[in-house]
Amino acid sequence: MSSYVITGVSRGVGFEFLRQLSENPANTVFGLVRNKAAVESKVAAEIGRKNIHIIEADTTDPQALKKAAEYVSKQTNGTLDYIIANAALQAKTALVGFDTLSKDPKALEEDLIEHFRVNAIGPIHLFNTFMPLILKGRAKKVIAISTGASDPEMTLKADMFQATAYSMSKAALNIAVAKFSALYRQKGVLVMAICPGAVDTGSLQIESEEEGKLAMAMFAKFKEYSPTFEGPSKPEDSVKSILGLVNKATVDGGYAGVFISHTEKKPYL
Repeated sequence: MSSYVITGVSRGVGFEFLRQLSENPANTVFGLVRNKAAVESKVAAEIGRKNIHIIEADTTDPQALKKAAEYVSKQTNGTLDYIIANAALQAKTALVGFDTLSKDPKALEEDLIEHFRVNAIGPIHLFNTFMPLILKGRAKKVIAISTGASDPEMTLKADMFQATAYSMSKAALNIAVAKFSALYRQKGVLVMAICPGAVDTGSLQIESEEEGKLAMAMFAKFKEYSPTFEGPSKPEDSVKSILGLVNKATVDGGYAGVFISHTEKKPYL
Protein backbone atom coordinates (compact mmCIF):
# COMPACT_ATOMS: atom_id res chain seq x y z
CA MET A 1 0.00 0.00 0.00
CA SER A 2 1.20 3.51 -0.85
CA SER A 3 -0.04 6.91 0.29
CA TYR A 4 -0.12 10.03 -1.86
CA VAL A 5 -0.75 13.71 -1.24
CA ILE A 6 -1.60 15.57 -4.46
CA THR A 7 -2.42 19.25 -4.84
CA GLY A 8 -4.61 20.88 -7.45
CA VAL A 9 -6.88 17.89 -8.06
CA SER A 10 -10.05 19.73 -9.06
CA ARG A 11 -9.50 19.15 -12.78
CA GLY A 12 -7.00 18.28 -15.51
CA VAL A 13 -3.76 16.57 -14.59
CA GLY A 14 -4.48 16.67 -10.85
CA PHE A 15 -7.87 14.98 -11.19
CA GLU A 16 -6.31 12.38 -13.45
CA PHE A 17 -3.69 11.63 -10.79
CA LEU A 18 -6.59 10.91 -8.41
CA ARG A 19 -8.24 8.62 -10.93
CA GLN A 20 -5.19 6.60 -11.89
CA LEU A 21 -3.65 6.26 -8.43
CA SER A 22 -6.93 5.25 -6.81
CA GLU A 23 -7.35 2.38 -9.29
CA ASN A 24 -5.25 0.33 -6.87
CA PRO A 25 -7.54 -0.16 -3.85
CA ALA A 26 -4.48 -0.60 -1.64
CA ASN A 27 -3.45 3.02 -2.26
CA THR A 28 -4.65 5.88 -0.10
CA VAL A 29 -4.90 9.11 -2.09
CA PHE A 30 -5.30 12.55 -0.52
CA GLY A 31 -6.28 15.45 -2.76
CA LEU A 32 -5.77 19.02 -1.54
CA VAL A 33 -8.18 21.59 -2.99
CA ARG A 34 -9.65 25.01 -2.26
CA ASN A 35 -13.28 23.92 -2.73
CA LYS A 36 -13.80 20.60 -0.97
CA ALA A 37 -17.53 20.19 -1.56
CA ALA A 38 -17.34 20.73 -5.33
CA VAL A 39 -14.44 18.31 -5.80
CA GLU A 40 -15.96 15.64 -3.53
CA SER A 41 -19.09 15.78 -5.65
CA LYS A 42 -17.07 15.45 -8.85
CA VAL A 43 -15.03 12.55 -7.45
CA ALA A 44 -18.18 10.74 -6.35
CA ALA A 45 -19.78 11.18 -9.77
CA GLU A 46 -16.78 10.43 -11.99
CA ILE A 47 -14.54 8.12 -9.93
CA GLY A 48 -16.54 6.83 -6.97
CA ARG A 49 -13.78 5.19 -4.94
CA LYS A 50 -13.51 5.19 -1.16
CA ASN A 51 -9.71 5.33 -1.04
CA ILE A 52 -9.78 9.01 -2.08
CA HIS A 53 -9.79 11.68 0.62
CA ILE A 54 -10.43 15.31 -0.37
CA ILE A 55 -9.01 17.91 2.01
CA GLU A 56 -9.66 21.64 1.86
CA ALA A 57 -6.30 23.42 1.99
CA ASP A 58 -4.77 26.22 -0.03
CA THR A 59 -1.06 25.55 -0.48
CA THR A 60 -0.28 29.21 0.17
CA ASP A 61 -1.82 28.89 3.66
CA PRO A 62 0.65 27.21 6.07
CA GLN A 63 -1.99 26.78 8.78
CA ALA A 64 -4.37 25.02 6.40
CA LEU A 65 -1.52 22.76 5.29
CA LYS A 66 -0.70 21.97 8.91
CA LYS A 67 -4.29 20.84 9.52
CA ALA A 68 -4.18 18.78 6.31
CA ALA A 69 -0.97 17.09 7.43
CA GLU A 70 -2.56 16.26 10.78
CA TYR A 71 -5.49 14.63 9.00
CA VAL A 72 -3.19 12.64 6.70
CA SER A 73 -1.04 11.55 9.64
CA LYS A 74 -4.07 10.15 11.47
CA GLN A 75 -5.08 8.16 8.39
CA THR A 76 -1.59 6.78 7.67
CA ASN A 77 -0.16 6.29 11.15
CA GLY A 78 2.23 9.20 10.76
CA THR A 79 3.74 8.33 7.37
CA LEU A 80 3.52 9.42 3.73
CA ASP A 81 5.07 7.87 0.64
CA TYR A 82 4.56 10.46 -2.13
CA ILE A 83 3.89 14.16 -2.58
CA ILE A 84 2.86 15.46 -6.00
CA ALA A 85 2.82 19.27 -6.11
CA ASN A 86 0.55 19.87 -9.07
CA ALA A 87 -1.43 22.99 -8.09
CA ALA A 88 -0.45 25.96 -10.23
CA LEU A 89 -1.55 29.32 -11.50
CA GLN A 90 -1.49 30.08 -15.22
CA ALA A 91 -3.45 33.27 -15.84
CA LYS A 92 -4.49 34.75 -19.18
CA THR A 93 -1.44 37.02 -18.94
CA ALA A 94 0.37 33.93 -20.23
CA LEU A 95 -0.87 34.83 -23.71
CA VAL A 96 1.15 38.04 -23.96
CA GLY A 97 4.67 39.33 -23.29
CA PHE A 98 6.35 42.06 -21.27
CA ASP A 99 5.67 44.64 -24.00
CA THR A 100 1.92 44.33 -23.43
CA LEU A 101 2.14 43.80 -19.68
CA SER A 102 4.35 46.87 -19.22
CA LYS A 103 1.40 49.13 -20.06
CA ASP A 104 0.18 48.59 -16.49
CA PRO A 105 3.27 48.25 -14.26
CA LYS A 106 1.24 47.75 -11.08
CA ALA A 107 -0.80 44.93 -12.61
CA LEU A 108 2.40 43.39 -13.98
CA GLU A 109 3.97 43.40 -10.53
CA GLU A 110 0.86 41.91 -8.92
CA ASP A 111 0.71 39.19 -11.60
CA LEU A 112 4.33 38.23 -10.99
CA ILE A 113 3.90 38.14 -7.21
CA GLU A 114 0.75 36.01 -7.39
CA HIS A 115 2.39 33.51 -9.74
CA PHE A 116 5.42 33.22 -7.46
CA ARG A 117 3.17 32.87 -4.42
CA VAL A 118 1.16 29.99 -5.92
CA ASN A 119 3.72 28.27 -8.15
CA ALA A 120 6.89 28.53 -6.05
CA ILE A 121 6.11 29.51 -2.46
CA GLY A 122 3.07 27.21 -2.22
CA PRO A 123 5.07 24.05 -3.02
CA ILE A 124 7.77 25.14 -0.55
CA HIS A 125 5.17 25.34 2.23
CA LEU A 126 3.74 22.00 1.08
CA PHE A 127 7.09 20.22 1.16
CA ASN A 128 8.09 21.68 4.51
CA THR A 129 4.78 20.72 6.11
CA PHE A 130 4.65 17.14 4.90
CA MET A 131 8.37 16.31 5.01
CA PRO A 132 8.20 14.80 8.54
CA LEU A 133 5.67 12.27 7.20
CA ILE A 134 7.73 11.62 4.06
CA LEU A 135 10.80 10.87 6.17
CA LYS A 136 8.83 8.11 7.89
CA GLY A 137 7.40 6.77 4.63
CA ARG A 138 8.67 3.97 2.44
CA ALA A 139 8.90 5.50 -1.03
CA LYS A 140 10.08 8.95 0.14
CA LYS A 141 9.35 10.68 -3.19
CA VAL A 142 8.52 14.38 -3.55
CA ILE A 143 7.49 15.46 -7.06
CA ALA A 144 6.89 18.96 -8.41
CA ILE A 145 5.04 19.42 -11.70
CA SER A 146 6.95 22.09 -13.64
CA THR A 147 7.07 23.22 -17.29
CA GLY A 148 9.49 23.26 -20.20
CA ALA A 149 8.74 26.97 -20.50
CA SER A 150 10.90 27.45 -17.40
CA ASP A 151 13.96 26.35 -19.39
CA PRO A 152 15.77 29.29 -21.06
CA GLU A 153 16.71 26.98 -23.93
CA MET A 154 13.07 26.50 -24.90
CA THR A 155 12.42 30.23 -24.64
CA LEU A 156 15.39 31.18 -26.79
CA LYS A 157 14.97 28.50 -29.44
CA ALA A 158 11.54 29.81 -30.49
CA ASP A 159 11.70 33.37 -29.11
CA MET A 160 8.81 32.41 -26.85
CA PHE A 161 8.02 35.74 -25.20
CA GLN A 162 4.70 34.61 -23.71
CA ALA A 163 3.96 33.04 -20.31
CA THR A 164 6.33 35.39 -18.49
CA ALA A 165 5.15 35.10 -14.89
CA TYR A 166 4.27 31.42 -15.27
CA SER A 167 7.70 30.55 -16.69
CA MET A 168 9.62 32.62 -14.13
CA SER A 169 7.70 31.19 -11.17
CA LYS A 170 8.23 27.63 -12.38
CA ALA A 171 11.96 28.31 -12.84
CA ALA A 172 11.97 29.37 -9.18
CA LEU A 173 10.20 26.11 -8.32
CA ASN A 174 12.92 24.14 -10.12
CA ILE A 175 15.70 25.65 -8.02
CA ALA A 176 13.60 25.14 -4.87
CA VAL A 177 13.40 21.46 -5.81
CA ALA A 178 17.19 21.33 -6.12
CA LYS A 179 17.56 22.98 -2.70
CA PHE A 180 15.18 20.49 -1.07
CA SER A 181 17.12 17.66 -2.69
CA ALA A 182 20.38 19.05 -1.37
CA LEU A 183 18.83 19.08 2.10
CA TYR A 184 17.16 15.66 2.11
CA ARG A 185 18.92 13.49 -0.47
CA GLN A 186 21.20 11.89 2.09
CA LYS A 187 18.13 10.97 4.12
CA GLY A 188 16.84 8.94 1.19
CA VAL A 189 14.27 11.44 -0.10
CA LEU A 190 13.95 11.85 -3.86
CA VAL A 191 12.91 15.39 -4.76
CA MET A 192 12.53 16.14 -8.47
CA ALA A 193 10.62 18.34 -10.93
CA ILE A 194 8.88 16.94 -14.00
CA CYS A 195 7.51 18.67 -17.07
CA PRO A 196 4.26 16.94 -18.14
CA GLY A 197 4.43 18.32 -21.69
CA ALA A 198 1.64 20.46 -23.14
CA VAL A 199 -1.58 19.06 -21.68
CA ASP A 200 -5.16 19.98 -22.50
CA THR A 201 -6.38 21.12 -19.07
CA GLY A 202 -8.45 24.13 -20.09
CA SER A 203 -6.55 26.30 -17.62
CA LEU A 204 -6.48 29.38 -19.86
CA GLN A 205 -10.27 29.31 -20.40
CA ILE A 206 -10.25 31.02 -23.79
CA GLU A 207 -13.44 33.08 -24.01
CA SER A 208 -13.01 35.52 -26.88
CA GLU A 209 -11.83 35.59 -30.48
CA GLU A 210 -8.86 37.76 -29.52
CA GLU A 211 -7.80 35.34 -26.77
CA GLY A 212 -8.14 32.51 -29.28
CA LYS A 213 -5.78 34.27 -31.67
CA LEU A 214 -3.26 34.87 -28.89
CA ALA A 215 -3.46 31.21 -27.87
CA MET A 216 -2.85 30.10 -31.45
CA ALA A 217 0.18 32.41 -31.61
CA MET A 218 1.58 30.76 -28.49
CA PHE A 219 0.96 27.29 -29.91
CA ALA A 220 2.82 28.43 -33.04
CA LYS A 221 5.82 29.10 -30.81
CA PHE A 222 5.48 25.56 -29.44
CA LYS A 223 5.52 24.26 -33.01
CA GLU A 224 8.60 26.33 -33.80
CA TYR A 225 10.36 24.87 -30.77
CA SER A 226 9.19 21.32 -31.51
CA PRO A 227 8.25 20.73 -35.19
CA THR A 228 6.57 17.43 -34.29
CA PHE A 229 4.16 19.14 -31.87
CA GLU A 230 0.57 18.43 -32.92
CA GLY A 231 -1.26 19.98 -29.99
CA PRO A 232 -1.79 19.32 -26.27
CA SER A 233 -1.96 15.73 -25.07
CA LYS A 234 -4.76 14.21 -23.02
CA PRO A 235 -4.35 14.32 -19.22
CA GLU A 236 -4.59 10.51 -18.99
CA ASP A 237 -1.65 10.03 -21.35
CA SER A 238 0.53 12.61 -19.62
CA VAL A 239 -0.20 11.29 -16.12
CA LYS A 240 0.51 7.70 -17.15
CA SER A 241 3.91 8.79 -18.47
CA ILE A 242 4.67 10.88 -15.38
CA LEU A 243 3.83 8.04 -13.01
CA GLY A 244 6.02 5.69 -15.03
CA LEU A 245 8.95 8.05 -14.49
CA VAL A 246 8.12 8.55 -10.79
CA ASN A 247 8.09 4.80 -10.21
CA LYS A 248 11.37 4.40 -12.06
CA ALA A 249 13.29 7.32 -10.53
CA THR A 250 15.57 6.79 -7.54
CA VAL A 251 17.82 8.97 -5.41
CA ASP A 252 20.94 7.15 -6.59
CA GLY A 253 19.84 6.82 -10.22
CA GLY A 254 20.67 10.37 -11.27
CA TYR A 255 17.23 11.85 -10.59
CA ALA A 256 17.86 13.65 -7.30
CA GLY A 257 17.01 17.33 -7.60
CA VAL A 258 16.68 17.35 -11.38
CA PHE A 259 14.14 19.01 -13.65
CA ILE A 260 13.34 16.82 -16.67
CA SER A 261 10.57 16.02 -19.11
CA HIS A 262 8.23 13.12 -18.44
CA THR A 263 9.82 11.56 -21.53
CA GLU A 264 13.32 12.18 -20.10
CA LYS A 265 14.37 13.93 -23.29
CA LYS A 266 14.01 17.19 -25.20
CA PRO A 267 12.10 18.84 -26.71
CA TYR A 268 9.63 18.98 -23.86
CA LEU A 269 6.64 18.92 -26.21
